[in-house]
Amino acid sequence: MVATDDPAASRWDRVRPVLPYLFILLPAVFALVRDWRPEVPALVLAAGVWHWFMVTSRPGRIERPVMLIAYFIVMLAVIGTLIRIDTLFTVTAVAMFIQSFTLISGWWAYAGVVATAGVLVVARPEQGRTPSQMLFSFLVALLVASAIGLVGQAIRDQNENRKVMITQLREAGAKLAALAEENANLQAQLLTSAREAGVLEERQRMAREIHDTIAQGLTGILTQLEAADDAIDDTPAVRSRLRTVRTLARESLNEARRSVQALRPAPLDEAQLATALHGIAASWSRTSGLPASVSVTGDPRPLHGEVEITLLRVAQEALTNVGKHASATRVGLTLSYMEDVVALDVRDDGAGFALGANPSNAGGFGLVAMRQRVIRLAGDFEIETAPGQGTGISATIPAIPADSDSGSSDHS
Repeated sequence: MVATDDPAASRWDRVRPVLPYLFILLPAVFALVRDWRPEVPALVLAAGVWHWFMVTSRPGRIERPVMLIAYFIVMLAVIGTLIRIDTLFTVTAVAMFIQSFTLISGWWAYAGVVATAGVLVVARPEQGRTPSQMLFSFLVALLVASAIGLVGQAIRDQNENRKVMITQLREAGAKLAALAEENANLQAQLLTSAREAGVLEERQRMAREIHDTIAQGLTGILTQLEAADDAIDDTPAVRSRLRTVRTLARESLNEARRSVQALRPAPLDEAQLATALHGIAASWSRTSGLPASVSVTGDPRPLHGEVEITLLRVAQEALTNVGKHASATRVGLTLSYMEDVVALDVRDDGAGFALGANPSNAGGFGLVAMRQRVIRLAGDFEIETAPGQGTGISATIPAIPADSDSGSSDHS
C-alpha cells in the first residue's frame, strides 16, 4: 500500500483506496431510490466497515494470507447477497476485481478474479439460464476482469517507474548539493591556503631582503670600524666616537637579525627542525589526546630556512589530517638526516583511505598543499595507504645547508 500523503504518489495511488467505497455506495444509492429495502443499507454498511477494518485502517493486516482469504470470503458473500437483492450491485464486483490485482501478487491474483466472477454469475437471480449461458457469462466476466487487471498492472508499473525516477532524481539532487557544498569548502580552503602561502612567501622575501641588504651592510660596517680602530691615533675623542658608531651598528644588526627571525615560523625561532618537531608533536598530543612520537636518525644539522619551514609545515598539516580524518590511536614522526637529502615520515594506524578516491574525504587539499610545498623544492612526496591499514606520508627534500641561507649573518 502506498501512503496517499507521499509526494511521489500518483493520482491513481490516491484514488485507488477510495474506489471500493464508491463501487459499494453508488449502486446502493440508486437501489434505495428505486426500492427501499432495510437490508440493503445494513449490508452496504457491513461491507464498508469490513473493508475499512481489513484494508484501510491497517494495510499490514491484509498481508497475512489467512486474513486476505477471510477478507475476500466476507466481501464476496456480502456482494453476492446484494446482487441477489438488486442486480445493480453487479457493479460492485468491479471493485473486487481491482482489489484482486491490488492486494494479491503474481498469478494468485487470478484466483481472486475467478472467485469474484463465479460469485457474480451464480448470484444473479435470473431464472432459466442454461449451463452454457452461465459459462459464457463467467468467461465474459473473467475477460473483463483480466482486462481491468492488465490496465491496472500497466498503471502500477508506470507508477513504480515514476517513483524510481523521482527517487533517483532526489538522490542526484542531494549528491549535487553535497558536491556543491564540498566544492565551496574546497575553494575556501584553496583561497585560505593560497593566502597563507602568499603571506609566507612575502615574509620569506622580506627576510632575505633584510639579510642580504641591511644585515650584510651593517656587518661590513662593523668589520671596517674594527679595522679603523687599530689604524687611527689613540685619541680619546675619536675612540669615543668610534665606540658609539660601533655600538649603534651592533644594535642595528641585532635588530635586523631579530626581524629576520620574527619572519620565520615560531617553532623554528631559536630552535632547529628536530627540536621544533618535538615541540609541535607534544602540543598536538595535548590537544588531540593521542600519543605522537618523534624520532631523529642521522646527524642533525642546520638546514636552509625554506627546507626546514617546508618540512615543518608538512608535519603540521599531516598531524592535522590525522586528527580530523584518521581515527588513529597513535602517530609517529621520523626525521632522517642523510648525506644529500632529509626525509620526514609521518605514519598513523588509523582508518586509511583508497588512493584515487575523492580526496576531500581524506583531507585532500591538505595533501595537495603538502605535495606542492615539497615539489617546489625539487623534493619527492609519497603516500602509502589503504582502507583499514593506516596512512604513511613521506617527504624527501635536498639537504641544502643553512650557510647558503644565512651567509655571513653569524659574523659580528
